[in-house]
Amino acid sequence: MLDETKIIDAYNRLQPYLNPTPLWSSDLLDEWLGHKIVFKIESFQKIGAFKYRGALNVLLCLKEQGKLPDEVFAFSSGNHAQAVALAAKSMGIKATIFMPRYVSTIKMQATYSYGANVVLTETRTEAEDLVKEQAAQGKTVIHPYDDDDIILGQATSCYEALLDMQRDMQTAPDAIIATCGGGGWISGTYLAAKLQSPNSKVFGAEPLNANDAARSVRDGKIFRFDETPETIADGARALSVSERTFEYLQKLDNIFEPTEEDIIYWTQWLTHLLKITIEPTSAVAMAGLHYWLKKQTKPQTALVMLSGGNISPESYCRIWQHNYLEKLPRI
Repeated sequence: MLDETKIIDAYNRLQPYLNPTPLWSSDLLDEWLGHKIVFKIESFQKIGAFKYRGALNVLLCLKEQGKLPDEVFAFSSGNHAQAVALAAKSMGIKATIFMPRYVSTIKMQATYSYGANVVLTETRTEAEDLVKEQAAQGKTVIHPYDDDDIILGQATSCYEALLDMQRDMQTAPDAIIATCGGGGWISGTYLAAKLQSPNSKVFGAEPLNANDAARSVRDGKIFRFDETPETIADGARALSVSERTFEYLQKLDNIFEPTEEDIIYWTQWLTHLLKITIEPTSAVAMAGLHYWLKKQTKPQTALVMLSGGNISPESYCRIWQHNYLEKLPRI
């Protein structure tokens, strides 16, 4: 496992390039639930998601080492594609991204707009295999989660949030929760907590329909889906975690597995209460936290890592097909 103090180097390295992302809360939600909920809003980051942190950290590290290539390659179902495309553009190099055809149209078009060469595949497995071919030829591949510099870059979000909480609120959270896709985001979150708030519990959350991480931890070995799982949370559709991220997953206090209905419920409510765009992958974390809060006997302070706000028109219509705002959030 990584030395968590390396997060500080990543944080200092990235600061000149990032948008500052705020901490927000809802007094009404806190009143309804009886707990203090603080949200880290990564939808305000460049490309609208935390993924830019990791991709940029990889390229900046390569530049420091004098190893920045002329072109990088990646596979992605959405936000990582945008992150690699923009990071490569900012470094003045090319990017080729392999994406399955079913990805969010808005994320695909955004990747094009950042200047990347996008190659569409029929399946995620095909996209992964094509990237492996590039790696075998010695090309530089930026993996969405199976990379130490990716994990350290993602860790800067939680580290930043904890610094802000301690400065502005003079407190540390009792619990921190982040969504788990391939595991890079939650791995970085775990490391940041270990560095800056070691007494906080750290939880992961992933859709019940795409629960490869939770199944892996329960079984003690990595579980992999044969086909891309169907969930409204398109950022959590990884086929499996990696050996690298699995090490961190086993250190978590728990991994919660919200249903599709709960994910949509919290997407609607967080959109309404925070007045920002919430992609369903972000809402997975709040849905998971809600499960934990129901079992608490005293007020808690929780930090919820909201991963991003990129949402396709198709997903938006599906989310708002039924009105969940008639049912108030309660414990």
